[in-house]
Amino acid sequence: MPGSPDHTEDSARLRPVERVMLKLAGTGKTEVDIAWRLRRSPGYVHRTMALARLPRSAAPAEPREPWELRPIERTLLRARESGVGEAEMAARLRRSPAFVQRVGAFTDYKLARASKGAS
Repeated sequence: MPGSPDHTEDSARLRPVERVMLKLAGTGKTEVDIAWRLRRSPGYVHRTMALARLPRSAAPAEPREPWELRPIERTLLRARESGVGEAEMAARLRRSPAFVQRVGAFTDYKLARASKGAS
């Protein structure tokens, strides 16, 4: 928790499971004890704690704006512009035609919202 004595800026970057593992290790629990308690394998606990102790230089990615298109949406848009049909696009993406249709509708919605915001 922020403000608690064991909370630091470094621990704020850790995932909750990493914080729990390191806290338990700090109290003297072994990796086997931690693994049993968290229902994980000792190898998983060892790897997770080792990686949690490494410095993380990159800041978390900034959240995208709601109207920014995801890669699949951009792919669908390019395919539409090329004249590729939904059924063919579904086969290429190994998805159902209904999925392609939903993503296409959401893409149209995002683009419409973005154009309203720009006007």
